[in-house]
Amino acid sequence: MSKVVTQDPDVLGGEPVFSGTRVPVKSLFNHLEAGDSIEEFLDGFPSVNREQVITLLEEAREHAIAAS
Repeated sequence: MSKVVTQDPDVLGGEPVFSGTRVPVKSLFNHLEAGDSIEEFLDGFPSVNREQVITLLEEAREHAIAAS
């Protein structure tokens, strides 16, 4: 699925989270949709690192391009 996202039924009911954390991936997208920067997101979720965010966004871009 992803290099930086995991799903485990024992972690937040199987919701996709950043690997090694309990931070839901949807939190990143919610912050970006609200106009927050990546840095603001990272300040609020210190267990997620910038590389994870960039990798996730690159994977999402590749998926979107491949689907078109």
